[in-house]
Amino acid sequence: MDGLRQRFERLLEQRNLATEALEVLEAKTGVDKRYLAAGATTLLSLYLLFGYGASLLCNLIGFVYPAYASIKAIESPSKEDDTVWLTYWVVYSLFGLAEFFSDLLLSWFPFYYVGKCAFLLFCMIPGPWNGAHMLYHRVIRPLFLKHHEAVDSVVTDLSGRALDVAAGITRDGKVSVTHLQKDK
Repeated sequence: MDGLRQRFERLLEQRNLATEALEVLEAKTGVDKRYLAAGATTLLSLYLLFGYGASLLCNLIGFVYPAYASIKAIESPSKEDDTVWLTYWVVYSLFGLAEFFSDLLLSWFPFYYVGKCAFLLFCMIPGPWNGAHMLYHRVIRPLFLKHHEAVDSVVTDLSGRALDVAAGITRDGKVSVTHLQKDK
């Protein structure tokens, strides 16, 4: 339990948007930021369990902070933080795709949104326990390396067909416009 408390304390000492907001609240209310953070976490958890719109809240948690951190990473000179957030977005997009096909079933399970939110937070945790990094290197990358040539071939074939269809539609449109102009 002390290890968890120490990690919580270290997390509150980092400089980011959330800790800055907690410091402002602490200065205005006089309540220690540890209690404010614990209260906010408790309220958030209860809302995810029982609140209306838990899906929206969960999606905001999985999108807003990572989008903010991604913009900061793009603007920083370091390439490492870019890789961290690109990895998160790859995992997030694959999770979103899988969720699209299973959401109707999964959303009926109790605590689904709490689990989804916990998963997304796990994927954005900084450090060696970053879930996105672990999933990417253990699952996604091996599958990608095994199948990327076949996927590239299919994408090339489909893009060629799409260009052919677009050219045919453009050609047919020009012919139709020409006929309409002659009829006038």
